[in-house]
Amino acid sequence: MDAGLLILRLLVGLLIAGHGVQKISTHLGGKGLDGGAREFRADGFRGGALTALAAGGGQIGSGLLLAAGLLTPLAATGAIGVMTVALTVKWPNGLWVQNDGYEYPLVLIGTAAALTATGPGAWSLDRALGLTPHPLWWTAPVLAAGLSSGLLARLALHRAPAA
Repeated sequence: MDAGLLILRLLVGLLIAGHGVQKISTHLGGKGLDGGAREFRADGFRGGALTALAAGGGQIGSGLLLAAGLLTPLAATGAIGVMTVALTVKWPNGLWVQNDGYEYPLVLIGTAAALTATGPGAWSLDRALGLTPHPLWWTAPVLAAGLSSGLLARLALHRAPAA
């Protein structure tokens, strides 16, 4: 089980972090901070570069923490928050990724919640630092905080459609 949790944490955490790197730099196929700001403006968000930095930083931080298995409930809350914003952007396109839908953010939200429920496993920094186990009851507050922070960010930063 611990090997499976390690593989899952590394895969999901590093993908989330990599997605954040793309928002703020030209690494990993990103278009730099200007490109990240343009992407957010095109999706109807205010803030430009500041929004891209906040989203990219949130993804990098939460992704690296998940990958390391460090502060897992906090890391999962951050990942769920930024992926909830992504889900709301893709919501009008339906579920499936072929139509630019919200399938991928939903999988990442579910995975972060599952890692909260199981804990990061024996091969994690949480375990090495004596921060485990994470009781199952952490899952509900992590989901609530992550989903609500993502929805609040969407409400605060998204412009109303032009009439």
